[in-house]
Formats: sequence, structure tokens, C-alpha cells
Amino acid sequence: MSRATYFLKRTLQMGVVFVLILTFLFFLFRLLPGDATALMVKEGADPETIAAFRERWRLDEPMHVQFYYYVTNLLSGDAGSSIRYQVPVWEFVKFRMLNSAILIAPAVTAGFLIGSVSGTIYGWGSSFVERVGITFAIFVGTIPLFFWSILAILTFGSWLDWVPTAGMTSPTLTRESWWGIYLTWDFARHYVLPFSVIALAYSGLPTLLMTTSVKEIIEQGFSEYYRITGMPDRVRMMRYARHASLPVITFYPLALTRAIGGLVLVEMVFNWPGMGFALVRAVLLRDYPVAQFVFLLIAAFILVSNFVVDIVYGIIDPRVSVGSDSS
Repeated sequence: MSRATYFLKRTLQMGVVFVLILTFLFFLFRLLPGDATALMVKEGADPETIAAFRERWRLDEPMHVQFYYYVTNLLSGDAGSSIRYQVPVWEFVKFRMLNSAILIAPAVTAGFLIGSVSGTIYGWGSSFVERVGITFAIFVGTIPLFFWSILAILTFGSWLDWVPTAGMTSPTLTRESWWGIYLTWDFARHYVLPFSVIALAYSGLPTLLMTTSVKEIIEQGFSEYYRITGMPDRVRMMRYARHASLPVITFYPLALTRAIGGLVLVEMVFNWPGMGFALVRAVLLRDYPVAQFVFLLIAAFILVSNFVVDIVYGIIDPRVSVGSDSS
């Protein structure tokens, strides 16, 4: 199988999986018990309002007709409108996507940098340093992220009272522009705790990968050449780290997709106004257009991330394409 054929095959597979996810999410939300009109009845809406609502959202149409209109609108860039907030879904979601990205991506990146440096030190150091470091990395990586979040809030927020424990900014903060809040000291104080928790939690596995990889590099022949040429220890350690970093770099996109799946709990614990928090609120309020679109965005991000990893593998290692052909 040629490289071009392999890439085309992976692209088609990603497209088919995305269509299946889109179809599954559409019918799932419409087959769940209860709907928005039931909530309107409970809140005392009159029959005329409920009828107009059902007509507007085509809830009286057969399911396949609703699906047709949903797909055509989605292809034209219209993801619908929020039932609860009466604004376009994209307008409601886009800033929450930015809030999640600003929190998740830098925190996971910092965790990988910390893990890479720590793993290099543990792999280069003595057996005692290695054992202590690996034990700590396993301890950090195996405890659930929401537990670290609660522990951090209790310690640094409630007990020590160093930082705020909820929200992205204080309610009294004046917002002159949508981007100005990210440059304020108030935002930084709210940001430091969830950022630190995520970075700590995602430093465990890179530490283990880097430690093992550095030990393997040291045992190879060229490392002895570095030693007998009189290369300084610091320079040798940096070169070992560069050679050993490939497994960590490879795992980085996959860790981002894993973080997307776990952002719901983190954002709920810290009351962070991101996609995870919006998703939970939308499900509780039966705001199906918002919930469906957020699920779709998360699925699309995971699909694209895995696709990019596969493509990079196919470019770096031609055996991926050969292996696909032999199967």
C-alpha cells in the first residue's frame, strides 16, 4: 500500500466514523426520555407557546426529516440555537471553547515538560533516585484528576486562602473587551490552581516514558562513545534527553484527547466556564442543540487528533504503510 493510498484510506475512515457519531448523537438526544416541551409545561408555558416552539424546531416532523434539516443546516454553518438562552449555538459555545483551550492545552504541555525533565533526571541518576522518582510518578498518575482538584481547593483555597477556588474571574471584574480578561491579575489568580492540578496530573506518564527511554539510550553503544570522548555530563544528559524524547512527543497528542474527555469533571469542580461545564448545564437543562454540538466538537477533536498522529506515524515510519498492506 502506497503512502498516498494509506493517507486516503485513513481520511475516508475518519469521515465515516464522524458521520456515524453525528447520526448516533442526533438520534440519542431525541430518543432520551423527556424533552424541552415537558420542561416548558412544568414551568407553566401556555399551549400556544409550546406549539410555536415545536413548530420552530420541527419536533412534529418525523425523525428522518428532522435529521435531514439538521445535517443541511450544519453543513451551511448553522448549528441551531440554544433553547434556554435563545442565542445561536456557535455564539454560545465559541468563547467556552476558548476558555477550555486556554486551560487544557497549556496545562497538559506544562505537565509534559515537567515529566520530560523529571524523567531525564531520574533516568540519568542513581538507582535510588530512579526508584523514588518512578514511585512518585506512579502515585501522581494513578490518582483521579478530580481528587487532586478537590484536594487542591481544600488546601490552597479553603485552608490557606491563597487563591480563589471557583470561576474564571471575580463577578465584580470590569470587562472592557472579550480578550482583556485573560490579561488581568484576577484571571491569573483564578487560573493558577486548575492549571497546576492538570499539569501535575499529566506529568506522571511522561515521567515514566522518559525515564525508561533515557535508560535505554544510556545502554546503547554511542553513549559509551560520548563518555570516552570526555563530553561533559550536562551535555551528555541533554543529548540523551533529545534522543529519548520521541516516545513522549508521540504520546502528547493522545494526552490532549484524553484531557478533553476529562475536562468535564475539572471544569465542574473549579466552576470553570468551558465546554465541559457548558455540556453538563445543557444536559441538565435539556438544551439539546448545545449538548449535541459540544459532544460533536469533542468527538471531532479526538478524531482529528488521532488522524494527525496516524499521518505523522506514516511519514516518520514507513513500516506503518507496509504493515497495513500485509494485513
